[in-house]
Amino acid sequence: MRILVQKFGGTSLSTKEARGHVISHIRRELDNGYRLVVVVSAMGRKGDPYATDTLLDLIATGGGSLPSREQDLLLSCGEIISATMLCSLLQEVSLSSAVLTGAQAGFRTDSQFGNARILDIVPTRVLEELERNDVVIVTGFQGQNQNGDFTTLGRGGSDTSATALGAALHAEMVDIYTDVDGILTADPRIVEDAKPLDYVSYAEICNMAHQGAKVIHPRAVEIAMQSGIPVRVRSTFSQGEGTLVANPEGFKDVQIGIVDRYVTGIAYVANVTQIKVESGGKGSDNLQLRVFKAMAENAISVDFINVTPSGAVYTVFDSDAAKAKTVLDDLGLHPQIVSGCAKVSVIGGGINGVPGIMARIVEALTEQQIQILQSADSNTTIWVLVNKEDMVQALRALHTKFELGK
Repeated sequence: MRILVQKFGGTSLSTKEARGHVISHIRRELDNGYRLVVVVSAMGRKGDPYATDTLLDLIATGGGSLPSREQDLLLSCGEIISATMLCSLLQEVSLSSAVLTGAQAGFRTDSQFGNARILDIVPTRVLEELERNDVVIVTGFQGQNQNGDFTTLGRGGSDTSATALGAALHAEMVDIYTDVDGILTADPRIVEDAKPLDYVSYAEICNMAHQGAKVIHPRAVEIAMQSGIPVRVRSTFSQGEGTLVANPEGFKDVQIGIVDRYVTGIAYVANVTQIKVESGGKGSDNLQLRVFKAMAENAISVDFINVTPSGAVYTVFDSDAAKAKTVLDDLGLHPQIVSGCAKVSVIGGGINGVPGIMARIVEALTEQQIQILQSADSNTTIWVLVNKEDMVQALRALHTKFELGK
């Protein structure tokens, strides 16, 4: 049995026109000889009747709070509505289908309501239904814990459902349908000449997702990478092939392109605050340990970390900045705070070991008189911290410097 997993997001199901495109993608792949497992998200975005954020707003207007277990029960309704609606549409065009909740599809999770982790997938029921139907529709974003409670997988959970199910079913491919033509070299709302990429490696897209690109969730990519299953990110509204995400050896005849392309894309995370703590004075012993232990104990997420013999520099989200400063003040430390920053990332599988990449980054930003507040690097990514007001110009300058445009 040749199995293909298709995942359709909320915008793909929100209008009659969009749903027509969904049906056409399903028909095409059935004609290509696949048995289809279709994973769906809740329809639409905030404000639309059945979107996840709209369901959350029901809590706010209905009393303001709900236990996390019961909240997951409510949120699971959005995907169930999408799945049954799609089943009805398929029946209308004489395609047989069956709807399974995440639990019925075999998703077993822990009990961390709101952000559950998948412990195991037993897709027996999915395979049984594929023998009887053209399509099996599975509700994304959800599973079941050992007590039989509904659990949800957190933001981007339907992407995670799709790749995890694809891995469990040994599918040939997982297609993630969205409202853009694949993965682009930068955010097209900021960089006008951003262009779609034909292929990226798992490592590249995972870094792009972690650094602010919102096309696919990092957890979904990590599952696909571990299982070696190829993923395509495609547009619901066109018949294009989109972007292939796979191991480099899976790119076949485009190997030369991988070697030549040092930089794949530019991403960003806005609204962060830089915190610098220097040794000296009260509480300087074990400074780094005390700082990061205090952040952890107060549930403050830290990023962009540089540790030196004399202190530490790191970033937190703007929303956590005041709390972080209070914690450090209480330790007798006197942090330097730079609010309103943005982290800009240059990402590419060809960066490692290539001289001159950092020089070109500095040159691009210097030419625009943009101050670099901090930098760091890994095998596939170089990060720079800039003032938020410089972020747009920094993205455009780096995109141009590395010739990523059309």
